[in-house]
Amino acid sequence: MTERLRPGDPAHIGGHRLLGRLGAGGMGTVYLGRTDAGALAAVKVILPEYAGYEEFRTRFRREAEAARRVDSPWAVRVTGADTESETPWLATEFVPGPTLPEIVARYGPLPARSVKVLGRLLARALAAVHAAGLAHRDVKPGNVLLAADGPRLIDFGIARAADATALTATGLVVGTPGFLPPEQATGSGADAGPAGDVFSLGALLAYAATGRPPFGSGAVDALLYRTVHGAPDLDGVDDPALRALLTECLAKDPAARPSAADLDTRITEVVPAGGASASWLPEDVVRTIAERSAAMLALPDIDATVGDAAASDTPEPRPAPARRRFLAFAAGGAVVALGAGGLAAVRLWGDGADGRSGATTAGRRWVIGVHADLTGNQKAAGRAQERGVRLAVDRFNSRTDKPFTLTVKALDDRGDPARAEEVAEEFARDPDVLAVIGPTGDAATGAALPAYDEAVLPLLTVSSLQIAYAARVNAAFFQASPSYAALSLPIVTRLLRSPGAGRLGILIDRSGGQAAYQAGYAANLMVPGLTGGTTHPRVVPAGATDLAPVVADLLAHRSDALLYAGDAAGAARAARALAATPFKGPRVAQHTAMRPEFLERAGEAAEGWEFIAPFTGADMAGGDTASASARPAADFAAAHRERFGAAPDAWAAEAYDVAGLVAREAAALVRGAGKSGAEKNGAGKNGAAEGGSPTPTRSPGTAPPGASPSGDGRPGRAALAAAIAASRYEGISRTYAFDAERQQLVARDAHLHRVEGGRFRYVGPAPQPKG
Repeated sequence: MTERLRPGDPAHIGGHRLLGRLGAGGMGTVYLGRTDAGALAAVKVILPEYAGYEEFRTRFRREAEAARRVDSPWAVRVTGADTESETPWLATEFVPGPTLPEIVARYGPLPARSVKVLGRLLARALAAVHAAGLAHRDVKPGNVLLAADGPRLIDFGIARAADATALTATGLVVGTPGFLPPEQATGSGADAGPAGDVFSLGALLAYAATGRPPFGSGAVDALLYRTVHGAPDLDGVDDPALRALLTECLAKDPAARPSAADLDTRITEVVPAGGASASWLPEDVVRTIAERSAAMLALPDIDATVGDAAASDTPEPRPAPARRRFLAFAAGGAVVALGAGGLAAVRLWGDGADGRSGATTAGRRWVIGVHADLTGNQKAAGRAQERGVRLAVDRFNSRTDKPFTLTVKALDDRGDPARAEEVAEEFARDPDVLAVIGPTGDAATGAALPAYDEAVLPLLTVSSLQIAYAARVNAAFFQASPSYAALSLPIVTRLLRSPGAGRLGILIDRSGGQAAYQAGYAANLMVPGLTGGTTHPRVVPAGATDLAPVVADLLAHRSDALLYAGDAAGAARAARALAATPFKGPRVAQHTAMRPEFLERAGEAAEGWEFIAPFTGADMAGGDTASASARPAADFAAAHRERFGAAPDAWAAEAYDVAGLVAREAAALVRGAGKSGAEKNGAGKNGAAEGGSPTPTRSPGTAPPGASPSGDGRPGRAALAAAIAASRYEGISRTYAFDAERQQLVARDAHLHRVEGGRFRYVGPAPQPKG
């Protein structure tokens, strides 16, 4: 379904009047547009921050050229493009239908006949792609739209000529884990051509027939391993002919797979003449396609944009959807389906015995939730965040001018995505929860997002740092720390602005999953444009035990600065291997490796290693670089020691900041939307310490209504989300302000840590590029 245009969206792109948003991803936004002749189109626009990178522009140019060469009724047709303009764009025909994952998530697996017809039509689309001398390289369920007249294969973003040179470095996986072929999953640089597309089509059809990806879901490295070494899960495919066909398509050896043209002739299921009838699909699916098509074609009024007229009042928040919207396919390709089970096994952490975080008024209790991993692999980060939130609530409740009293409700997801869904459902059902801080990890965040999104419940994460997440209907999710890719900016700045450094060796360890891949890949792209330097990237498989040959290769290629992207164990192996060489240059490891395990395993080899992290440290007030927030940071550290008997761990200050932001905006809404920004921001010198901010956080007259529909004065969730989105908050860790498009941090502040004397020491704010 379309979303309203936002104030920062353009009104026109390349002769298209923009009517609404169809979605947004890591690299761009897709709009619903209409030409002067009345034709509808899906207009993909590259984000400004990527348009300046020649490699991204080259990739976008290639996408347009590739898509123009494909001639098939089952592949979306390009209707226009401008890859050279300041704002590059690509327009394709508009298909008003749901994606395959939406249908499977809602109705379950498709019957065998439907899967066969789907396979035959998509095979024809791929045959046209291959006839044009191309390979699609990202065939997956999310790239299939179901329309009344048949399916459409979309998104040629990484398609390339079968004999072309890849833009990515050898060893970097391109495609969607779980649906890419073994030759891509190994990252060996082997060509993933037309045979690879057939493998991906087999995985897609297996998903359609069973309701689950054939190589499971979960961590990326585990998915890649199962793709290369494991047998596909075809349980539930009872039709012998279909099962045999899927088995051939999913053969590990590319030469053993049929071609796309062969599939068209081997699948004997009759396709409706001209594709004019959707009778090959179950009746309820046909009905949904018709309803979606009708809804999408009932175009909204033309939205006012900044380019048309100045925005006046903030539009009222849209109500939550009437039923669960299954937003399928996050990065790993797994369908997100919310469980209906209760929270019997979910640990509930109550308030402290002293009652400071649990004080309530005579009226209803108003709650800030903490969704965290409190007992799993990330329990240290989860507990630190819970403590930070409790301190922020203590601070707020100690104020004499507070309009209400807050309490904390903490739920443990144990780092389990399935349990994270249950935790999100529990918070969503509790009407007293104003906002939630968390979750701790990437997988838990992806699993929990649909429940929070449907409830329009503000969710602020400080430690889930993916570049992009599954599409959302409501703008209530805030990524309150720079992403893995954004953190590459200060990493590159730190390394290549060191004296004598000009070539960056990058070691991407797949043990670090998507976090390592995103950080390493982004650093590889940034170096030439940011510093004029060069790179030498290397990728090692998860679990590699001997990194000495890789380190030797990096040094043999004249690397005078090193970046390790991966986990703590791998960083320790890299440190020991490097210590056995004469190398004395700067070396930085990704913050995901900044754990006690690194110090224990690396020993003396850990000395001098640095980490660029989105979090501060226990000694954050005493770093090498003076900070305007030094005094509030010292006050926070002292309060943490008094309250919990220990110095604050990583992520505590960040959780303290965002909880303080939520409390301040909720209080401002309760005090009245008609007051000026200065009145609502409070008189304190520091937002984190006093609940205020020295400057107004939004333009006068744009604050949303604050009371809940029930009239009890509680801030409405949608209103609070809009207030957070428009705010600017000076925390002790960084300044918090979010872009209007993706609710990600505008600032890329990070922090520098160094190993000295066998411990992590906070150095100060990380260096940022000049200009």
